[in-house]
Amino acid sequence: MINEKIEKAFNKQLNEEAKSAYLYMSMAAYFESINFKGFASWMQKQASEEFKHTMKFYGHIMERGGKVRLAAIEAPQTEWASPLAAFENAYKHELFITKNINDLVKLARDEQDNAAGVFLNWFVSEQVEEEASADEVVQKLKMIKDSTNGLFMLDSKLGKRK
Repeated sequence: MINEKIEKAFNKQLNEEAKSAYLYMSMAAYFESINFKGFASWMQKQASEEFKHTMKFYGHIMERGGKVRLAAIEAPQTEWASPLAAFENAYKHELFITKNINDLVKLARDEQDNAAGVFLNWFVSEQVEEEASADEVVQKLKMIKDSTNGLFMLDSKLGKRK
């Protein structure tokens, strides 16, 4: 049985993961609107990943006899000044999610909830990958600056994300 504090915190994170999916869908739409199909594809895949994270929390809560409580999701930002600004926003968002996961790990430890701790280990590793992936694109965009050729080459590369 999941304890009340963990259930409440996991529901909050479930909703944060859903917000993440919504944010990345908005970024994909932004990139589509400025004809960067590769960047859009990368963001669509990211949105799909975030929804899978949402469902992991859903499954854990349900499996432990808890109740899933969905919250309203506010509309995400829809425009960015540049591809770099969008990816900087994505990276900043991943840092926020990492902080949330770290807070959940501490809560699981404080509550002596080993099942929650083991479950969260996957997310700890996943966030290392999420941060690195977004930051890699940020660093490349910073090197490219305003190079149209560089942007088109990176757009093509990101469109190949599996």
